[in-house]
Amino acid sequence: MKRFLIALSASLLLGCGGTASQSQRVLPWAESKELTVLVQNSPTTLYVDADGAYAGLEYDLVTRFAEANGLKVRFIVAATYAEVIARLKRYEAHIAVGVHKDVDGEGLMFGPAYQQVKPILVYRAARNESEMLATLHKGKSSLASLPQYAAALEKIQISSPQLRWHLPADGDSEDLIEQVAQGKLDYAVVDSHVADVAQNYYPNVALSKQFNAEAQQLSWAVQDEDRTLHTMVASYFRQTLADGSLRRLQDRYYGHVNRVDPIDALTYLSRIKSTLPQFRAAFLAAEAETGIDWRLLAALAYQESHWDNSSISPTGVRGIMMLTNDTASRLGVDRLNPQQSIAGGARYVAMMRKGIPERVPEPDRTWQALAAYNIGLGHVEDARTLALRLNKNPDNWTDLKAVLPLLRKPEHFSTLKYGYARGGAPVIYVESLKTYYDILVRFEKPSKETRPEFSNDVVVYNPGNFTLDINSKLNQNKPRRLASL
Repeated sequence: MKRFLIALSASLLLGCGGTASQSQRVLPWAESKELTVLVQNSPTTLYVDADGAYAGLEYDLVTRFAEANGLKVRFIVAATYAEVIARLKRYEAHIAVGVHKDVDGEGLMFGPAYQQVKPILVYRAARNESEMLATLHKGKSSLASLPQYAAALEKIQISSPQLRWHLPADGDSEDLIEQVAQGKLDYAVVDSHVADVAQNYYPNVALSKQFNAEAQQLSWAVQDEDRTLHTMVASYFRQTLADGSLRRLQDRYYGHVNRVDPIDALTYLSRIKSTLPQFRAAFLAAEAETGIDWRLLAALAYQESHWDNSSISPTGVRGIMMLTNDTASRLGVDRLNPQQSIAGGARYVAMMRKGIPERVPEPDRTWQALAAYNIGLGHVEDARTLALRLNKNPDNWTDLKAVLPLLRKPEHFSTLKYGYARGGAPVIYVESLKTYYDILVRFEKPSKETRPEFSNDVVVYNPGNFTLDINSKLNQNKPRRLASL
């Protein structure tokens, strides 16, 4: 489905005092054929990605659910978790997504749990974890938390009665992590999935391994009396579990987040400032020639050489893009010239991408092309053949990355055209590269600004005028909120 962002005046969100007007009550979805969905903006729910398109686990789940049931979708981006729950209870939407099952659930029904999250304590990495926890449990320091984790903290408080916390008036998990990173907060309790993602951007923030809070289940919530919608939601999640689509979506958004450790992330962030600027023009020129996002090419070059043009491997690949002599000759470039090496590497990615069937959707086609950059197109073709034999989807990167390591086993490679390969290597390679790319798009702008495209089927209302772009928080030139349009 195509997408479109409609920013509304903040005055349409809530009246004075935070109360909703009667006109905000939604029509029954069966009558309007439109599903109104409350969601928070975050890297795990809904945002505008590096390509200027809507993305996020909840966004994908909702749009697929709506399409399967012949409904249009109207997302409403809420500022806080409390607002999501309160507005659903006021009948301002039909569904609230990414909510904690059975928490603050009076008047609501919850669908099946589809994901488990854990309250995670985050703190500045320079602190000693044991001393920090002792200070907290003795009540000598307070932490910030979100309303959905208050019950978990109350259980901890039974054994540590002096534990203290406060609930900020606004913000989300990513906001709290950012404040800890900047030293504005000492400690915060946040969503485990957001913490895993954000630690790549804030490597000076540590995640406590000793803070024992109970895991909670995420689900969708609907009003008590809407049993038909509740049944539809339950049926949908049973299907997504059975056909593996939920697993694939979760892998798309979370499967690579722990591939780069904090020390490597700190080094990378430092080199984004110190080293990348001297090559930025070459990456931008390579994007202009091939159409491949310059930031992806830069992440690829970092994965290959850490942006060191003098790099050389034991097998003889050299330069910033680590090209073989044969590949460089084939592409007509001097691999020791960084500008030519970058151009050649970009052309080679484009060649690999052309070798992947056009029916393969993005971003899977790009991930498969990058695997081919690492291991060769022939071995990727073998893995696709093997995936079919094993009743997996060769067009899906999640399925293919489970098959690639099998290329080292005789019972498989002996039956394939290109034979033995260290198939686990391209999996690690691509997953790490994805993390480097995710980090880079948080700090570097695209070559041209893009907006989600218009659609009659999916509309995102953004009453608070939040900047939904993936790099909205870390790009200091872009405010967290925009003026009303």
